[in-house]
Amino acid sequence: MLGRVTMMSDEPPRPPRRKRYSGKNPRRFEEKYKEHDPARFPETIAQVMAAGKTPAGSHIPVLVDACLEALALHPGMTGVDATLGYGGHAMRILQKIIPGGKLIGLDQDPIELPKAEQRLRQAGFDEHDFAAVRSNHAGMKNVLDRHGLAAVDFVFADLGCSSMQFDEPVRGFSCKHAGPLDMRMNPHRGISAAVWLARITPEKLATALHDHADEPRAESLAAALAGRVFLTTMELAAAVRAAVRAADDDIDLTVRRVFQAVRIAVNDEFGALDAFLKVLPDCLNTAGRVAIITFHSGEDRRVKQSLQAGLRCGVFSAISDGVVTASPEERRRNPRSTPAKLRWAIRA
Repeated sequence: MLGRVTMMSDEPPRPPRRKRYSGKNPRRFEEKYKEHDPARFPETIAQVMAAGKTPAGSHIPVLVDACLEALALHPGMTGVDATLGYGGHAMRILQKIIPGGKLIGLDQDPIELPKAEQRLRQAGFDEHDFAAVRSNHAGMKNVLDRHGLAAVDFVFADLGCSSMQFDEPVRGFSCKHAGPLDMRMNPHRGISAAVWLARITPEKLATALHDHADEPRAESLAAALAGRVFLTTMELAAAVRAAVRAADDDIDLTVRRVFQAVRIAVNDEFGALDAFLKVLPDCLNTAGRVAIITFHSGEDRRVKQSLQAGLRCGVFSAISDGVVTASPEERRRNPRSTPAKLRWAIRA
């Protein structure tokens, strides 16, 4: 019998084929590989944005032009982006203050901060133009002290979560994606949402649902959820739905409000905001400006009351008359801009 002849080839082996997703379009976050690689697939990114959606793993900054106008930026200014996130606002700010200016970007998220810094470095901003610091915005005064700055010319803050945090299932922020129930902006500190819910009493949970999300069913939901163990986002969402008798659209809104309230409590977002607003005037030079974007009523109330109090006591010489909101075109292009509210103030 003749043995089988094996033909040798000098061609390198072909790389394994990418795993195909099921259906016509990718549904799972990890399957949206084209959206994660915008340089290779610009047409896909354009299609996603044209449909009024945010590409996976990215963030479209909101109210950018209004923020730049409120801050009245020019070359040579020094300032703080207190919530760096994806770096979209920071990119536009740097373009306005260079040459001669410097921006300090703060973010408590150890996963997203290095990515944002890399994007800004690749855009040409070196350590003389931009410094990235892992810190909650409540620690702004300490950061300025470490950089030898008594105060700065402007401060910008875009409060709440970023799209990257919402879209990444393993972070556990969204009721739309299956993942562990975590919700920590810094996953290396504090306790997860799962642990927080397991430990909380119905009375304290009801207070959180009232104060953090204006939830009208706070007491009944708290009685159904407090002290229970939910390991995943889907388990919590299902428990909320089971506890509510309402139309489907109303149930979805209730689920989102519960997730919002738990996230705010887990990250002590209101405590951090109050601390930030307290030190804010001392961080601004005379005639220095601040612009703050909020996304829900609890945040906006605190910012509004703080700026109004500062105006009354002479800390601020002027504040915005009401709020600035996204235009219909921006809301169509980026639905996540719909609840955004911008307020500004000028240091006396």
